[in-house]
Amino acid sequence: MRPLSLFFAFTTFLPAVVSAGEPPKVAVENLRRVYHNGEHNAFTDLIRWKGAYWLTFRSCPNGHMVFPTSSIRVLRSDDTRNWTEVHRFSVPQRDTRDPHFLLFRDKLFIYTGTWWSGDGELPREKYNLNQHLGFAVFSEDGENWSSPQALEGTYGHYIWKAASQGDKAYLCGRRKLDFTDSEEGAGAAAVVQSAMLESDDGLVWRFHSLFQEARGDETAFLFNDDESLLAVSRSGSQPAQLIRAKAPWKEKNRVDLPEYIGGPLLARWGDRYLVGGRRNSPEGPVTTLSWLVGDNLVKFADLPSGGDNSYPGFVTLDDGRGLVSWYSSHEKNADGKPITAIYLAELRILPD
Repeated sequence: MRPLSLFFAFTTFLPAVVSAGEPPKVAVENLRRVYHNGEHNAFTDLIRWKGAYWLTFRSCPNGHMVFPTSSIRVLRSDDTRNWTEVHRFSVPQRDTRDPHFLLFRDKLFIYTGTWWSGDGELPREKYNLNQHLGFAVFSEDGENWSSPQALEGTYGHYIWKAASQGDKAYLCGRRKLDFTDSEEGAGAAAVVQSAMLESDDGLVWRFHSLFQEARGDETAFLFNDDESLLAVSRSGSQPAQLIRAKAPWKEKNRVDLPEYIGGPLLARWGDRYLVGGRRNSPEGPVTTLSWLVGDNLVKFADLPSGGDNSYPGFVTLDDGRGLVSWYSSHEKNADGKPITAIYLAELRILPD
């Protein structure tokens, strides 16, 4: 497959809101659109593996909503500049979306939540979390990939991000309380929880505990060196939640953050935590990046974005800089219609 061309690149400086003792300023550089094929391209994740960079996202010719025509694309790059599509997969009669990487047991897994859609567009009022099912593909070398495999134990769960600790993998799965049929739709209603699922092999899952008991939604989480857990959970359109727990992570402390965060990112960058996602602004929704300081967020960047946007991914580069991916629909094509494309930018911490 031929490398994908870069459409633009430039450098900008976005100052942080800082004062003495607060996190450093960050320069956001080399912004570039790396993928646009005329389809709706969204929901990104990034990882470094086997000396290369890997980028995944959903692509659908019919748009953002639930369609069986959606697919998951996987791109590879040696230099973060030139990207080649190396794999693509879909699931019949299901909408594949929100792909996420997990390196586990010497395999690179890509997990995707899938709405049941039938043969055509599924009306929003017909969305049903109880018909959700997680799927995965995996590879040991990045060249040969498994076929999509249904994940045992995830029926009725809208799976999201994953992380590993020791010899087990953990996964976020949204589900209805007692799998009730009440309150249909896609929103994070009071009857929706976010579950923490556990697996020994990355394919068969079982219940571990709850991230959120109500307003359950997309949860980004990681494990620290002391085995404690830190998570950022979306809560529908309500303020996001910061979650902390000590091993074995059965009991969790939850604190509301000041703002809503859609498609949250939580990552380590050096000795700090980076939080990203869609936040509301007077000009509309925008993908932002912030430092996590205690129970608060200190924003340091608004990425070029607008309309349908967010779901960032992040990796650290060799020189201490960072690479962030996201999607957005702030640009327009030659006919003046919005496009939904995939973007990258490099992050550089500035000296004091």
